[in-house]
Amino acid sequence: MERAIAAAERMFSNFGMISITDIIDIAIIAFLVYKFIELIRSTNSGKVARGIILILVALVLSNVCHLYTVSFLLNRAVEVGVLALVILFQPELRKLLEQVGSSRIGKVFSGRVVASDELDRAITQTVEAYAELSKSKTGALMVFERNNMLDDAIRTGTRLDTVVNAELLKNIFWNKAPLHDGAVIVRDGRIVGAGCMLPMSGNVNLSKELGMRHRAGIGASEQTDAVVAIVSEETGSISVAVGGMLKRHLAPETLERLLRNELIPEKKEEDASIFNKLSTLFQSRKEAKQDGETNKK
Repeated sequence: MERAIAAAERMFSNFGMISITDIIDIAIIAFLVYKFIELIRSTNSGKVARGIILILVALVLSNVCHLYTVSFLLNRAVEVGVLALVILFQPELRKLLEQVGSSRIGKVFSGRVVASDELDRAITQTVEAYAELSKSKTGALMVFERNNMLDDAIRTGTRLDTVVNAELLKNIFWNKAPLHDGAVIVRDGRIVGAGCMLPMSGNVNLSKELGMRHRAGIGASEQTDAVVAIVSEETGSISVAVGGMLKRHLAPETLERLLRNELIPEKKEEDASIFNKLSTLFQSRKEAKQDGETNKK
């Protein structure tokens, strides 16, 4: 009992030695480990990761059991394994670096805020156009950009700078129009590109029913955080791809609700309301203080 108490006292005394930098250090490592596990789970690399873990366990056991030959071979395998990992995980590492490189880091410092009413209007016009395109079985592919910029994809098409309009979208995706085969890219509620080419999905488990338009939409959602809305040319079915996942056979009302949930999260609205409440409270206190000073005079 005394030993347990002494051990507990030593443990609690060590907590007092932890500084803010130690907490930040641990938080960064935990975040990196979490993102690494998330990356493995979102790809087909789970079996490879399990194989690596088995090799490391075998290496530890060979050292404990004094299996010198096995330990020597496993050590050499681990030394070469770093290069092998880079080769095996090359698509995943490239995807991760592309996402980091295309993130709008400057957005944090610029304080740029997207007008929610313009984005709201873009969603309304998109749903209106997609309802008509679905009825006429006209293929469509729209990408709503979020944090990851799609400048590379925009360069493959025609640059535009216009508001999202239902009639304009129906003209762009008309099967005789020169830009109908590519994707329309929307940034901050405005169309910035049309006829753009998107990367195809590398997922081999996709349904064979999905055509090139759906595979391109899924590929864009895999490599970026964009929200992609698709209309099938064969069936007129409306689909949305987010994070590599495809939601199919959506009604226009469901499409609108999904786009609003993804592009205009409630959290942002709640944050704005909290900020407004704090501003109002601060202003009222300031006015009360000024009134008090005036009364004293």
